[in-house]
Amino acid sequence: QVQVAESGGGSVQSGGSLTLSCAASGSIADINGMKWYRRAPGKQRELVASMRWADTANYTDSVKGRFTISRDNGQKTTYLQIDNLKPEDTGVYFCTAARPWFNGVYEYWGQGTQVTVSS
Repeated sequence: QVQVAESGGGSVQSGGSLTLSCAASGSIADINGMKWYRRAPGKQRELVASMRWADTANYTDSVKGRFTISRDNGQKTTYLQIDNLKPEDTGVYFCTAARPWFNGVYEYWGQGTQVTVSS
């Protein structure tokens, strides 16, 4: 089993920055990527950033240039740096740890961390 834990959320003013952390533990030998999702109030959950160990990072268009996903080399830990925060970035941020599963991937989910941006 794999456990995923996010941290680093909080309340910030518009224009500020936050760094979210995501740590995977347990049976993590097969984990080969991690993703960050966001669920804004009243909206569906969306994928905002992802990283596979062998590939470059990917971002949804709305966060490009402001969000940066990075990895702690050798550790199953990723970070999501969020700069120039906007009120529309408010939401619960979830991290997943992914491993190969048949022809796709299986994702282990964390509980989420709340980010609130005030104008």
